[in-house]
Amino acid sequence: MDSSMKDPDWDPVPLIAGSGGVLTEELRTSHAGRRALMLTRNENPTEFLALADTMDVQVVEIVAQRGRSDKRTHLGRGRLEAIRDELRMAPESHPWFGIDLVLVNANLSARQLVNMTDMLQCETWDRVRLLLELFTQHASSVEARNQVRIARLNADRNVLRELVNRETTGERLGYGAGGRTGWNVALNALNRELKTLRGRQRRYSRAIKERQRQRRASGARTVGLAGYTNAGKSSLFASLCGKPVIVEDRYFSTLETTVGRMQFSPRVLLVDTIGFIDDIPSDLLDAFSATLKESLECDLLLLLLDCSDPVEEVVRKFETSRRELFDRSDPDAGSYDLLVVLTKQDSCSESHVVAVNHALDSFGVSETILTSSTSSEGIEHLRSNILTRLHGPPISFLVSPPNSASDRPIAAIESEIRRNSMVGERRMSDEGLHLVAWIDPADWVRLNRSLGDRIHREVDQPSQAE
Repeated sequence: MDSSMKDPDWDPVPLIAGSGGVLTEELRTSHAGRRALMLTRNENPTEFLALADTMDVQVVEIVAQRGRSDKRTHLGRGRLEAIRDELRMAPESHPWFGIDLVLVNANLSARQLVNMTDMLQCETWDRVRLLLELFTQHASSVEARNQVRIARLNADRNVLRELVNRETTGERLGYGAGGRTGWNVALNALNRELKTLRGRQRRYSRAIKERQRQRRASGARTVGLAGYTNAGKSSLFASLCGKPVIVEDRYFSTLETTVGRMQFSPRVLLVDTIGFIDDIPSDLLDAFSATLKESLECDLLLLLLDCSDPVEEVVRKFETSRRELFDRSDPDAGSYDLLVVLTKQDSCSESHVVAVNHALDSFGVSETILTSSTSSEGIEHLRSNILTRLHGPPISFLVSPPNSASDRPIAAIESEIRRNSMVGERRMSDEGLHLVAWIDPADWVRLNRSLGDRIHREVDQPSQAE
């Protein structure tokens, strides 16, 4: 066979760091146990270290260089060359021996990422690439994997465009001429895959809208859970509705939407979804827009904050979450009902809670609810507050006993009431069945029509339910 039939008519494409595996079939999905070197300028590395730890990547050392970011290489060229030489020549006794990954605590441009990879001759991730690898590991559903893949390809396309620009500009003979290169072929393949994935995402968005329409038609109320990543959203979700979910003390353990009915209240649906994080490019979160909308387009939004964090961290995460919520809210839909919930009460002191509330008060947050999913403190109070905001205060009413054998028994009436309300208290007496419940005004009118004189509203009295 002619050798020309075997070889492609374009240049071979080497694997570069940050390409997300689009240029190779050997995409690595697990990075546990890898040893990494972290590079940073003026940024606080604490959160970046936590993200690396979530992936079980061991950061051996942090190399810092103060000053302004270089628009070509982020860190200075001399510092990068020194790091490259030390990585190459590190003997087995050297702490850097075995390092095969460089983490850069910044959102790099495509130009900076490509240049740093060329200079270091080592796989290099910036903050975005680290998040994308983390998302890839944690995406379990088809929808989540589709959204993560779109985010990865968007990031890869910027890198490929930079490489195509290198191939097609310059002063050497052949630069700027027609013809195909390996980078062009890869870029075209990436664009075709993106088009297919976005088509799937549009179908997924339509399916979400149809689910929301059906919920509204059935009279169900939705409560969205939003907040910074690892704020305890999944734990609170499990406590409120009893539905098993992934509950881990790790960043971004939840990437897809989880919907469940609040326990003892069939008409209230809880929606748990991906968390926010500071300094993340908007186009990266845009890939999860369909998932976020399902949580944000709700009757009541719970904004969760980890109360065990230092006060300045609580404020920073509150500002980030609030900014993301405002940026992603539909201005035509009007303002939504927002309730701030402080989680992990069992991990902080009363004085710390007071300091957190005082800091939030400067942002106009006058009411917060303190909870702990571990000890269940505050869970019932939160449940009562949710129902009151959705249905108004609980009402007391009496179900009279049947007057004849043909009348419906009290048990059947109680069953119908429980299907349409959240019963807080129940007591039997000679007069009949006394109930205290949260019930939607429309459902109360319908029950009155169907039950007639068998149901009577009583004078409101203080109760445990309130």
